[in-house]
Amino acid sequence: MLKLIQRRDGGFWWIRGTACGTAIYRSTKLTDRRLADRYRVRIVKDIEEAHARGSPTPKTFNEACKAYIEGGGSDRFLSPLKRRLGKKLLRDIAQLDLDATAKTQHPTAQPQTLNRQVYTPFIAVWNFAAENDWARVRKWRRPQRRRGTVSRPSLRRAGTFPVDYEHAARFVATMSPGPAMLMTALFYTGMRPIELFALTASEVNLPGRWITLTNTKTGEPRGVPIHEFLLPLFDALLPRGGAVFRTPRGLPYTPVDAGGGGLKSAILGARRRSGIKDVAPYTGRHTCSTGLVLAGVHPHIKDQILGHAVSDMSRHYTHVPQAPLIEAIDKLPVSDLWASLPWWEDPLAWSGRLAEGTGRRTDLERIKDV
Repeated sequence: MLKLIQRRDGGFWWIRGTACGTAIYRSTKLTDRRLADRYRVRIVKDIEEAHARGSPTPKTFNEACKAYIEGGGSDRFLSPLKRRLGKKLLRDIAQLDLDATAKTQHPTAQPQTLNRQVYTPFIAVWNFAAENDWARVRKWRRPQRRRGTVSRPSLRRAGTFPVDYEHAARFVATMSPGPAMLMTALFYTGMRPIELFALTASEVNLPGRWITLTNTKTGEPRGVPIHEFLLPLFDALLPRGGAVFRTPRGLPYTPVDAGGGGLKSAILGARRRSGIKDVAPYTGRHTCSTGLVLAGVHPHIKDQILGHAVSDMSRHYTHVPQAPLIEAIDKLPVSDLWASLPWWEDPLAWSGRLAEGTGRRTDLERIKDV
């Protein structure tokens, strides 16, 4: 029997006792007795359900993170979370713990930053754990900007807003072919950079014009339609197997906590050569979203393409090509400049070359004539 107790000096209510042979002595971190009792009831229910189905040994957040990464998940932004929550059992982590972690890591950050660097990676691990019955399925509350408030003035950072496709083409035209191919795919799939970095040939169904992502930033599987413009590119790169997009040295792209990953130097070089400063890897996703809206694509279809609308039913059919999504993605405009870049002749052969002015090679001198 689990009971609520409170120390003489007041403060938090504690849960103490035994349920299904499991001894419990834990703080609720709540001072309101009514809320603490609701927490106690939930703990009893979790223990009884675990006892009934013979659940495995309780997992810590560190153990869940390790399994998540080994299963193909990204370790980006997980290190600070593991330092604070790593030793806690999943069943002991509450909303208050997650909020406190976010506040400690980024005391002055805006909601979007907190979501990107704390809540989204945490929820991805939690969803993975729930799929393995190590944690219960639950909805975590994310920080949101209060309505009616005025955000602090700041300069728009590249990668946080869309650009015109012709503008993007001028930027990509100055990149080395390998990075240019990856950037092209970002603009015409709407995928997150971290998803495209990890994309493998086995996840691409070229005849069906469909990509099946099993490991995403949010931890939810989803399907992505392939624009007809990308078909020759995928057709050339898929036969080598493994990672679809690679650096000019033939290595897979890897994300890093500081951002950019293997694309950082390519982006900086293209900015220097083109004079265009407002394009970054994430610009492709924002531009794709805006392009679909301008093309009159229904918001629900757009959200499915970008992975915003994920239901139990859509997760079940992520591997099945969906005609409405394929038809919608084809509405994105294709720039003449983009379509005339020389590496389209043979993407695989050009993938290891470098842009003019990069290192000691001048493989893209022909780009002057584009």
